[in-house]
Amino acid sequence: MSEVKDDEYWMQLALKYADKAEAENEIPVGAVVVKEGEMIAAGWNRSITCHDASAHAEMVAIREAGKVIENYRLIDCTLYVTLEPCPMCAGLLVHSRLKRVVFGAPDAKTGAAGSIMNLLQHEKLNHQIEVTSGVLAEVCGNKLSAFFKRRRKEIKAAKKLKQGST
Repeated sequence: MSEVKDDEYWMQLALKYADKAEAENEIPVGAVVVKEGEMIAAGWNRSITCHDASAHAEMVAIREAGKVIENYRLIDCTLYVTLEPCPMCAGLLVHSRLKRVVFGAPDAKTGAAGSIMNLLQHEKLNHQIEVTSGVLAEVCGNKLSAFFKRRRKEIKAAKKLKQGST
């Protein structure tokens, strides 16, 4: 299989984990860690469920991958994530020594893999990560847009209901 087809395959799997996040009413972001052509870990956003601001999909997947290979250094591993990593996650990814990060939708507000900054390839850091962006970007972005549209509608309806009951 070509790298492009591989990337799309693994991103489709990350999207399934994003669906798990959405089922828990979390922001629908999913991630998988792949080593030597096999998934070794996965994660999805759990910040609300776990009451933990650091429980982003990447964090959850990286923590699990470290346990699986019994090493915090994930050399020769690739992370697939449906949304561009934020600065917190980008720092973790550099410290994890990942070989490569592949993401779907860019994040114009907090993206740290090229959108507003690029921590993954910063020349002053001791490790730089290969980055592939835009894999299934439209599908990933649409999933997020639909989620936030639904959430805004729910919030508006709740406010209207509250106003009507007072």
